[in-house]
Amino acid sequence: MRRVEYVLYMILMVLSVSGVQQMSAQTADADSLVRLGDSLRERYRFEESVSAYMDAMGMETDSLRRSAIEDRVSLSENGIALSELVYKPVVIERHKFSIDDFFLYYPLRDSSWRAVPNQLDTASFHPLAKAMYVKDDDDVIYYSAEDSEGVRNIYKTELQEDGIWSLPSLLNEQMTSTNDEIYPLVSADGNSMYFSSAGLYGVGGYDIYVSVRDEETGDWSEPSNLGFPYSSPADDFLFLDTEDGVYTIFASNRDCSPDSVWVYVLEYETMPVRKEISDPDELLELSHLYPSAMLQRMEESSHVPAASESDNPDTQRYMELSSDIRDLQDSLYLYDTLLADGRERLAMSTSNEEQSAVMADLQKLEIRLFEIRRQLEEASAQMEQLNNDFFNSGVIIDYDTLLEEAEREVVGEATSYVFAKMSMGTPLEMTIADPPPTFDYSFKVLPEGQFAEDNTIPPGVVYQIQIFNRSTPAAVKDLRGLSPVFEVRPSNGSYTYRVGLFSSYNDVLSSLNTVKKAGFRTAYIVAYIDGQEVKVSAARAKEAEIQKAREEMSYLYEVRVYPAGGEMDPVMLEGLVQQSSGKDVARSEDEEGRAMYVVGPYTEHAAAQALADFAGAMGMGEVVLHKMPKTLD
Repeated sequence: MRRVEYVLYMILMVLSVSGVQQMSAQTADADSLVRLGDSLRERYRFEESVSAYMDAMGMETDSLRRSAIEDRVSLSENGIALSELVYKPVVIERHKFSIDDFFLYYPLRDSSWRAVPNQLDTASFHPLAKAMYVKDDDDVIYYSAEDSEGVRNIYKTELQEDGIWSLPSLLNEQMTSTNDEIYPLVSADGNSMYFSSAGLYGVGGYDIYVSVRDEETGDWSEPSNLGFPYSSPADDFLFLDTEDGVYTIFASNRDCSPDSVWVYVLEYETMPVRKEISDPDELLELSHLYPSAMLQRMEESSHVPAASESDNPDTQRYMELSSDIRDLQDSLYLYDTLLADGRERLAMSTSNEEQSAVMADLQKLEIRLFEIRRQLEEASAQMEQLNNDFFNSGVIIDYDTLLEEAEREVVGEATSYVFAKMSMGTPLEMTIADPPPTFDYSFKVLPEGQFAEDNTIPPGVVYQIQIFNRSTPAAVKDLRGLSPVFEVRPSNGSYTYRVGLFSSYNDVLSSLNTVKKAGFRTAYIVAYIDGQEVKVSAARAKEAEIQKAREEMSYLYEVRVYPAGGEMDPVMLEGLVQQSSGKDVARSEDEEGRAMYVVGPYTEHAAAQALADFAGAMGMGEVVLHKMPKTLD
């Protein structure tokens, strides 16, 4: 860092630590402590953030809010674990781009980014996922899209022999979370998939993960978090190892405004060496990922040229050469890309005429590429001579300032890497297989009756209406419009026919008269529990039991112990804590001001009742099992 920046940085750190100490002493509500914990976590102060979250937990009584705080504690604990294996990459370059088109500056095939919404991804807005990468010659596409619940998952579709794409399917359970997965990219060898998730094991926001493909089964492994500094408490996404094995590239909105992202270019490392970094300040400093050349310039000089310096003919020439070199590097990259694509087209050409045309294009490209390389060599030699002249004359140049004035759409803070903007691809046009029709098992009366496609009785409590028995199979006309009708073949060889799948006795009872009016006057109700036929009374009893359990699950429970005299004997208190199975035990007061010890909350009535029975048997005092309805607050 420059000396002034370093001093300011240290002042800010001192103020932040001081502010943390003051806030820890002064905050009196859980929300403030949660915000404090978030702030600490974002600055890699994971242990301190855990303490703030735990203090908030001690003040929060709402179960849903406590659960949300517990999730934050997990993020910070994950941060502590990830701090044990940190990689320090060589940063080649970084640049800030708009969130709307940053992906176009990746060194991927031109015209292969497709706008959303499209046939595969119909969602109209996402703060980060703005496009999907689909090449024209792809026969397998991995992409992110919303499911029926509005959560983004990774899907796969394959091109079939008939030219129709298969019905999209999820990859597997390991790569699906309760939150979004975005920007999947498969490595050049097809064996690794990099993507970002806001719901898997991480430290907050979107983290970057890798999953490895099993060559035998074709399935993808459980994803691994790439760790620091690729992942961070901010949003990190669109990870790529370039096909030439030279660079690793990814994007992040750390240290950015909401409408922009950093794109980082790192030196590719086959076997990165990781080590523990427990110092939060060092982790935070590493997360900035300053380019190596930039750090060197910061260390070597804090000189800023005077106004007259940029007016100097030599510095003007320096700026012009910088711009020329950037233009030439941009052209070199684009022509290299075009040449590679042309060679692919040549290999795929099927006729002599097509091969001749492609070869003519390649010859023109190679001639132009030779000329660009020659011009680049001349410009680089002139730049080197200028640098030597500056050095010999004792002039110190702030290259950052000069290069910022020379920047154009092809950008970069160092001359070793250039960001070249690609073009958006044409809208997706593909035919996707229709989903297989699903049979409707809801009870109904149709113009023509229907037999059930599958006669299997689902698990749980199920009721049906038996309509008739006969010695020969029934025909559709015999159903009198009823649907769905199930066929049962008992061991005696006769055919039994029953209609509907009802989950409650009230539902089947209300449909019984409809069946009788259809002409089946002797119809009656039958019942199953987990596929086994039982008496209707047994099914009704089981249904009532399930309903009661559902009602119980809609409540939370806490055990309240009112000790005589207001204070509990320490030995008994220790026993209560041990018996509580990790639940919080807090001393409080009820609405009447009576002292009590509260244990909970419990989601299961039985567990709370067992603790209440224990407290009563031990003579701890008056014991009350308190029931509270769950809320979504």
